[in-house]
Amino acid sequence: MRTILRYYLINLGALWFTSLVITGLSYSGGLPTLFKAGLVFTVINLVLLPLLKILLLPLNLLTLGFFAWVTNVLALYFLTRIVPDIHLTQFHFAGLSGGGFNIPSGDVSSFWTAILASFVIGLFTHFFHWLAH
Repeated sequence: MRTILRYYLINLGALWFTSLVITGLSYSGGLPTLFKAGLVFTVINLVLLPLLKILLLPLNLLTLGFFAWVTNVLALYFLTRIVPDIHLTQFHFAGLSGGGFNIPSGDVSSFWTAILASFVIGLFTHFFHWLAH
């Protein structure tokens, strides 16, 4: 039970943090929607994601693990379909510059928003699962 609660809190924090960092991932309805989305995302990660990883294992082996991000994007897509108050939309990236490194500004489509959001959620959850162990 404590493990499931830990997964829930980490997924809840990941969704909240990602919605702050990537403006294309948003939620309407306030904290109750976020709590519901955290619960649904936890169930998706504990039940559906292992099945998706098994189904996509041949493609993952063929691409040497590069295809693993697709499972995370699919989990995020299922979350937006189950919880209608979670939205993946396009947004404008203002650009980033520092230390001689420059990322130009531009519009990010909803497809790339899903990929970026799944990447940020994956980093957040992996770091905090590692920290919890």
